[in-house]
Amino acid sequence: MMPIIRDDGFHADDLTATFVPSDEMPANGPLAVDVAPDADLAPLMDRLGDVTAIRVAFPSFADGRGFTIASQLRRAGYAGRLRAAGHVIADQYAMARRAGFDEVEIGDDLAARQPEAQWRARADWRAHSYQMRLRA
Repeated sequence: MMPIIRDDGFHADDLTATFVPSDEMPANGPLAVDVAPDADLAPLMDRLGDVTAIRVAFPSFADGRGFTIASQLRRAGYAGRLRAAGHVIADQYAMARRAGFDEVEIGDDLAARQPEAQWRARADWRAHSYQMRLRA
């Protein structure tokens, strides 16, 4: 079971959609899309209204391109479910939420090394954001 992390802790995956790679999107229908960190977002941007969920891959905790992708999708008006998946560590949870992600999907091995308490400790992601204080 791959844990899904939200502000209130670990959850089982309740998304029943089948994800398709962003470069293999079918012509119609509601979509759940996997986005690689180096994906061309233009085709996806044209179809945001058809997309119910987007899962952005993080191949390494040192690869921050997924945060930029999340911000771009939210600025473009995407209001659906946005999930970071892969090598996101608990210390990055606040950044992921501020970038626009709703949730984080991690592997069982990472969940064992960084248990739920470590993620929940970062759940108050709005509290220490200087960007949000500047906007207020």
